[in-house]
Amino acid sequence: MAMRYTFGGDEHLFVECSEAMSLHAFFASLSMTKAIGEAGIKGITEICPANASFQVKFDPDIIHPDDLLKEVKAIETAASGAAPVISTRIVEIPVFYGDPWTHETLMRFRERHQDPSGTDLDYAARINNYATVEDFIAAHAGSPWFVSMVGFVSGLPFMYQMVERQRQIEVPKYLRPRTDTPRLTVGHGGCFGCIYSVRGAGGYQMFGITPMPIYDPTQTTSYLRDFMVFFRPGDIVKFKPVDRDGYDQAVEEVDKGLFVPPIREVRFDLAEFQKDIDGYNAKLEGLLHGH
Repeated sequence: MAMRYTFGGDEHLFVECSEAMSLHAFFASLSMTKAIGEAGIKGITEICPANASFQVKFDPDIIHPDDLLKEVKAIETAASGAAPVISTRIVEIPVFYGDPWTHETLMRFRERHQDPSGTDLDYAARINNYATVEDFIAAHAGSPWFVSMVGFVSGLPFMYQMVERQRQIEVPKYLRPRTDTPRLTVGHGGCFGCIYSVRGAGGYQMFGITPMPIYDPTQTTSYLRDFMVFFRPGDIVKFKPVDRDGYDQAVEEVDKGLFVPPIREVRFDLAEFQKDIDGYNAKLEGLLHGH
């Protein structure tokens, strides 16, 4: 679809790239926000990309809304033939699936769940047609995820699984939101995965927990000293299942300032990815581990 433009109040331009989330819609949002940022348009104060849309905040005393709209539409026209390629990074995130902390929490809120008789992992495995929870975890951790936006609460990444649509994990949110979710819970709602950056309310299914802080307003975590939020849109995430010992060891390394997640700079080509999704994902994972 052509991009849809609407104004929000006097200071915001909202641009909808597509009515449905897809990697194409996400790339359109990411490439447009990057191009708008590089254009140096006077009067723009903030650019915020989202899953399949973006918002531009501007000062109407500096640039008239109609002039801003004209500038952004010109960028859309110029970008329409561009190859969907981005420079980004891939990061490996350890996950302790079926951990005791999310398990204790989900048992406290069972009356708010679609299937009170089991766990969130049991339910997700069953409705996605996996024979066992272990098979489901293998699918969840088996392919990478794109960070399509960061927000809702500080530092929380929304992630979109990099597989064909028919293979994507889909799980509805809880019937009623919880009033508690452990910090660093790896969750899922609809087609989106997430990591809860702070403890608090939430409605996503809970699959596990990561020992890796992704938001640190004190900026004392070794890899968050330059910026308190770890994720940025376009990041590629590969989950690595760990057991209790692996989790405890990583927590200890974080506490001692020794933990550094494996990260590699990569160039991602959407057209090449779509030619051979599994092969391209394997290549990305090989780059992560220096193969």
